[in-house]
Amino acid sequence: MKLLRNLLPKLLPLAALLSAHGAQAVDASAVAQQVNAMYPRLDAIYQDLHAHPEIAFQEQRTAAKLAAEMRSLGFEVTEKVGKTGVVAMYRNGTGPTVLVRTEMDGLPMEEKSGSPYASKAHALLDGKDTMVAHSCGHDVHMTAWLGAARTLVALKSQWKGTLMFIGQPAEEIVSGAKAMLDDGLFRRFGKPDYAFALHSWPNPYGTIGYNSGPVSSNSDAIEITFKGRGGHGSAPDKALDPITIAARFVVEVQTVVSREKDPKEFGVVTIGAINGGTVGNIIPDSVRVRGTIRSYSPEVRAKLLAGVRRIANAAAAMSDAPAPEVELITGGAAIDNSEALVQRTEPVFRQAFGAANVQRMPAMTASEDFSQFVNVGVPSMFFFTGVYAPADVAEAAKPGGKPLAFNHSPYYAPVPEPSIKTAAQAMVLAVMNVLQ
Repeated sequence: MKLLRNLLPKLLPLAALLSAHGAQAVDASAVAQQVNAMYPRLDAIYQDLHAHPEIAFQEQRTAAKLAAEMRSLGFEVTEKVGKTGVVAMYRNGTGPTVLVRTEMDGLPMEEKSGSPYASKAHALLDGKDTMVAHSCGHDVHMTAWLGAARTLVALKSQWKGTLMFIGQPAEEIVSGAKAMLDDGLFRRFGKPDYAFALHSWPNPYGTIGYNSGPVSSNSDAIEITFKGRGGHGSAPDKALDPITIAARFVVEVQTVVSREKDPKEFGVVTIGAINGGTVGNIIPDSVRVRGTIRSYSPEVRAKLLAGVRRIANAAAAMSDAPAPEVELITGGAAIDNSEALVQRTEPVFRQAFGAANVQRMPAMTASEDFSQFVNVGVPSMFFFTGVYAPADVAEAAKPGGKPLAFNHSPYYAPVPEPSIKTAAQAMVLAVMNVLQ
């Protein structure tokens, strides 16, 4: 009896672990075998998606391709959810429902990677022609998403439950997740018990990064129109120059970050576009300033929003100009990973890929509207998969080393193999782990 009392504190955590994870371990080798066998097909899909990107809410070709692939696997597919979104359901007995999300949209920019299948696609954005590129890795995500779906169907004897695979539009403008939810995603298809998503990152391929708590930033857009009075560039005293007002704002708004925000807290205000005027000798009537605000905590978010508005009004007041039109547009909220789900998934990743290749990492400063699904009460995990050769990552880390092209760079060029394999395997393992 004494021996039992001594062993009981050790046995109870083991019993809880087995209960949480299921007595049957996920067969990582079987998953890898399936993904490796299908990779030639995945690579062809990847090259096609990469060469034919589409911008937010224009993903017609992309959505149709994903829908066709999922139907061929036996999924029940519904298109045009949230404008161009895709929902694919696969029911395999009684068990939890797991949402797996991929983004579908590209970016309005020119690709300069030099890849033989580089994008030459064009689109209309606000009535203007723009080139389009998958410079954020959404083509990697979609391919891994399809690979995960194919693998899960092939291994359906090893799990029970329902798969909810969604192809989400318009992630780059943090609007697609909300559009799908507003279109009745969970009302029409059921609210999932868990949700997973991944993102490519300029880490070594074969590695996985993640964390619990915040893993992305809040995102808010800045749209300000400074008003003046047009005139001749040689007679500025006869005009009211909105360009100098905008310039004052661009410089002064950074004091909100450097002098008002707690320096230990993350917060960024970036001005990405200043539009005004036509030629050098005309003072325009108005100037439009556009930017972004990023933060993790609600308190810092509120301080930055208030500071941007105050500085904009003060810059105009200093020139005795009319009050500017200040529009601060709420974007995505920070993704908050479930601690319980992270702890449940972490040992599966470590066993499959090795502890050295599976590490917790700081939150990214970019935003992601996967948070929309998290914030309606779905326990979720968002993780990162590396896409660059380890030697190149090591070189970039050296003083004076060649830097790596980051997401949204025209030179962003993930290495498809083994990056796609790792992403697909990781997603399958995460899903099967909660469906055991």
